Amino acid sequence: MIGHTELGPGGEFDRIRAILERLGSRAAPSGDDCAVVTVGAERLALSTDLAIEGTHFRVGWLTPGEIGWRAAAAALSDLAAVAATPVGVLASVGASREWPEAIVADVMAGVGAAAATVDAVVWGGDLVRSDRLVIDMAVVGRVDSPVWRRGATPGDALWVTGALGAVAAAVRAWEDGREPDRQARERFARPAPRVSEARWLAERGATALIDVSDGLLGDVGHLAAASQVRCVIESERVPVHVAADRPDDAVVGGEEYELVVSLPSTFGRDEASQFSQRFGLPFTRVGSVEEGAGVILLEQGRPVELPAGFLQFD
Repeated sequence: MIGHTELGPGGEFDRIRAILERLGSRAAPSGDDCAVVTVGAERLALSTDLAIEGTHFRVGWLTPGEIGWRAAAAALSDLAAVAATPVGVLASVGASREWPEAIVADVMAGVGAAAATVDAVVWGGDLVRSDRLVIDMAVVGRVDSPVWRRGATPGDALWVTGALGAVAAAVRAWEDGREPDRQARERFARPAPRVSEARWLAERGATALIDVSDGLLGDVGHLAAASQVRCVIESERVPVHVAADRPDDAVVGGEEYELVVSLPSTFGRDEASQFSQRFGLPFTRVGSVEEGAGVILLEQGRPVELPAGFLQFD
């Protein structure tokens, strides 16, 4: 039986390790973005994701519909991270007694709109009273051959979808009392789960896959730990979003929900061009996989200290 997938460093992940140790044999193999279970003739990918006011967003930053969209998209991104096809979502919402019914309905409309972009439906959920807005998402998808974090092998190349750094710029602007750049705000408010992109990459030999929720370096660290390899990132290759205002945000900024994927060396520029033409999205080779452990960040070919990044609970 396959054991738990190794996780990278960080306070949140120390807690997960402690939980798994306490659960012992009662915990199924864990550590990837989704649990995959067989039900009859089908394999289902399952995941949950929690969005809490004051931790993941502030009500004044977003409309109710955007809050619902963002919560659903973050959870659906977990399905993309194993190359699953979404089927349905459930949403439990905690809201203040003072919130009008119409606003709660707007939150759920946002959930439904995000689900519709990947052909999923809202199956149901729960409503409870809460001092803060809380959205607890559960997502279900179908998957025949999941792409795990643990499949990267020395000689593979590391690629990333999209461009990074705008989400951190949006949050920084709000915290400074400024309205974010329009493109930065859109990246935060309406992330796009890369479901179709993940399936396309899986069909072309992706060996390992993870979404960028804890920052590029943090999530590459999880991929390296799971695959028991060393990942090398070349900083000058990392695609920086036009709305980013600090270069380091592209390597450490969290909650981007783009994909990092390892692919065999036979995947090259022609295939990357096909990806970009099909999805209207940059696809950039940012590094490589080699023997060893951990993550190395290079600047002009020389190793540099890893910058402090986005780590929940730290």
